[in-house]
Amino acid sequence: MWLVAAVLLYLAVFKKFEPLLLVPIAFGALLANLPTQNMVNPPAGPILSPVNGTVVISTVELGQKITMPAVAHEMPNLVGKLKEKTEAQALLLDQFAKAETDGQTLLFVIRPEREQAFAVLPEYAEIEVVINEVPVAIRSTDHLVWANASGSIAELKATEGDTVVQGAQLTQVHSAHTGGFFHYISLGIILELFPPLIFLGVGALTDFGPLIANPRTLLLGAAAQFGVFATYAGAMAMGIFNSSQAAAIGIIGGADGPTSIFLANSLAPELLAPIAVAAYSYMALVPVIQPPIMRALTTKNERKIRMKSLRKVSRLEKLIFALVVVIFCILLVPAASPLIGLLLLGNFLRECGVTERLSKAAQNELINVITIFLGTSVGITMTGDRFLRTETLAILALGIVAFGIATSSGVLMAKLMNLFSKNKINPLIGSAGVSAVPMAARVSQVEGQKADSGNFLLMHAMGPNVAGVIGTALVAGYFMTVMGGAH
Repeated sequence: MWLVAAVLLYLAVFKKFEPLLLVPIAFGALLANLPTQNMVNPPAGPILSPVNGTVVISTVELGQKITMPAVAHEMPNLVGKLKEKTEAQALLLDQFAKAETDGQTLLFVIRPEREQAFAVLPEYAEIEVVINEVPVAIRSTDHLVWANASGSIAELKATEGDTVVQGAQLTQVHSAHTGGFFHYISLGIILELFPPLIFLGVGALTDFGPLIANPRTLLLGAAAQFGVFATYAGAMAMGIFNSSQAAAIGIIGGADGPTSIFLANSLAPELLAPIAVAAYSYMALVPVIQPPIMRALTTKNERKIRMKSLRKVSRLEKLIFALVVVIFCILLVPAASPLIGLLLLGNFLRECGVTERLSKAAQNELINVITIFLGTSVGITMTGDRFLRTETLAILALGIVAFGIATSSGVLMAKLMNLFSKNKINPLIGSAGVSAVPMAARVSQVEGQKADSGNFLLMHAMGPNVAGVIGTALVAGYFMTVMGGAH
């Protein structure tokens, strides 16, 4: 993982690939893989049941000392995610060996009332393991509850044979030490505070005038969302992700880092780190990924199309737009409220003309501070156990497919619209339907000027670009509504 962190730092510092986020992410990843103290460890406290079920194994005794290694291992909470029995047994033996060496303790095994549906059905019902020198059988659907903080067992709330409900306290771990610095900073992601605050700053930085002046470019932003759904279908077809994980991966196609983190934390928190890294890496690679696709799908004459100048949009129009959009979007997809609400609040602060200090604070200090905390909090989750997996490579591959499909969909939608309109659209602005603001719009401008140096597409491309931000947030809200994201 040190090498991964070094590569990310190289891309950020020397290649200038989204450095404002990749530097904090890479530095956080480096810290996550060092034997730090008082950095990421959570405080001792109650251990809760993850599901409704029965306690079938308890290794806990009153007064028992629990110690955590400086770099905690990512322990399995379910065995049945692995298809083959020998692979599952090898994983458990390896994890138990690490736990015995470093002191990370398995506290309980909970047998759920309702068995979990796996993306790939395991080829076994149960496996034999040895816990505290006693052979036991663990079912593929059993939930494993591991210690997550050092301390001593101060209270026992459940023993073998007890029936427990999800969230019920199993035991209480006490320690005089408080949690580490990043444990508390990371609550901004776990409690889903950082992504909406980033959207507040984005809203304060964004001019929706081009979209209001040419509202049909909204279709280009909508078309780009096709990449999200296509990648969702592709992830499901691979058979190694369940529907919630596939949805969280698909949103990478929107090229919207905060929304990707927001959705991943809600639907698939175990995949947060690779999804965040993929989303921000591909956002940084917009100038590399998009141009070949744009040129392949357009003719030189199409790239030379000059669009009519946009009319000037009044302040009143922008204010009404912000209010109408926030009301419409929240009524349509309530789950997207934190993102849409803060995005349009930030934009209203910008456009109303009487809150200049607040607007500037959102555009500068607030978004900069949150960016540091967000990046390092994502990076701190990138431990080797969690990141160096087959799933990570699959997510990186799916992410670039999603990004390519989203870019292609926007360009093809613009070409389709030109078949029915006398007022032609330069198809190059269709690629800006992904929500990497304003980088995707700048790419449209650069590619347009390569075909015609006197053609200025930047403001035209900002229309689908900001439409993409709204569209991706709505799609995320849709997935959370359908998949039942935790809130």
